Amino acid sequence: MSSSVIDLLATEARFGAHNYQPIGVVLTRGEGVWVWDTEGNRYLDCLSAYSAVSQGHCHPKILAAMVEQAHRLTLTSRAFHNDQLALFYEEIAALTGSHKVLPMNSGAEAVESAIKSVRKWGYEVKGVPDGQAEIIVCADNFHGRTLGIVGFSTDAETRGHFGPFAPGFRIIPFGDAAALEAAITPNTVAFLVEPIQGEAGVIIPPAGYFTEVRELCTANNVMLVLDEIQTGLGRTGKLLAEQHEGIEADVTLLGKALSGGFYPVSAVLSNNDVLGTLRPGQHGSTFGGNPLACAVARAAVRVLVEEGMIENAATQGARFLQGLKDIRANTIRDVRGRGLMLAVELHPEAGRARRYCEALQGKGILAKDTHEHTIRIAPPLVITSDQVDWAIEQFATILTQDFS
Repeated sequence: MSSSVIDLLATEARFGAHNYQPIGVVLTRGEGVWVWDTEGNRYLDCLSAYSAVSQGHCHPKILAAMVEQAHRLTLTSRAFHNDQLALFYEEIAALTGSHKVLPMNSGAEAVESAIKSVRKWGYEVKGVPDGQAEIIVCADNFHGRTLGIVGFSTDAETRGHFGPFAPGFRIIPFGDAAALEAAITPNTVAFLVEPIQGEAGVIIPPAGYFTEVRELCTANNVMLVLDEIQTGLGRTGKLLAEQHEGIEADVTLLGKALSGGFYPVSAVLSNNDVLGTLRPGQHGSTFGGNPLACAVARAAVRVLVEEGMIENAATQGARFLQGLKDIRANTIRDVRGRGLMLAVELHPEAGRARRYCEALQGKGILAKDTHEHTIRIAPPLVITSDQVDWAIEQFATILTQDFS
């Protein structure tokens, strides 16, 4: 590690809040599936900024749209109309079948906006007594880092010393439809859930789970809110992960890949009932729906569809998953995934996943550990068969290595 890299890391440690523990690499450039560090080493990005760079680093068409719009108009606030917002609404609604769209900036903002909206719907449409609305969530969820969201997290590290928290949430096990049925009361306004729990280690629910969930929510007049911020926009080999079971959510949350990694953009997509309750002055965002964000998001979604990235995620995801399953290593407890959202879970006695990620860095692979013993793998959706095969070779080398 060069002195300049050491200086950068030392400066970051000196001035920055220590709220992350990054892998020890300083990146300076990216293109497609590849990133380069300040010393010129190239790596295959197997995290994609937690799926935000699904279209690949610095996609030229998204970049061109961003530059063009930046020369014209970047921000108006929602005090005035702009000529990109209506087009963004129209295109994302047509693609997803949504009736109403609320543009925000971060994924966490989209989640908070959905919570506010379903509560408002509960009081004004369903008739829940004021202040009594309940939202059901799942254990081991990850929906963001705001105070409201961490209040219903089950991760002690996320919650510790941040309270007191807002009431109104009931926590049930993920993947258990019977638990959902038992938790629903007349005051339940929504079930907020990830189609696949990403931060928890790419936890996939049992087949048929979301079909039952959809039926239960419909029967009890409960809004099904799917957090597709990581799973949406092609990551699992479908436009939306809900399509794997042929259901439709009442509210869908998008973010991350909605901008291809160029700009913070998120959106709440809903039926008319939920977002239809909002009136001027009741909710908003200075940057939400700004013309630069809308132009970038339009380009990001366009290339995702036109360049066949969703189909490629299905094809290469199946190839990657099978390749990982074929690795014969005593360290591996489980391999799972859907599309290009994959995970290798290690036996506890194999040690922490972080040291395997650090070893993978030496082989030109950047991946990230989660929940101590799981390696998350989520490369850009533009990855090729040759690149998948090369990556599997590197994983095989590291996962069969003796670290004792």
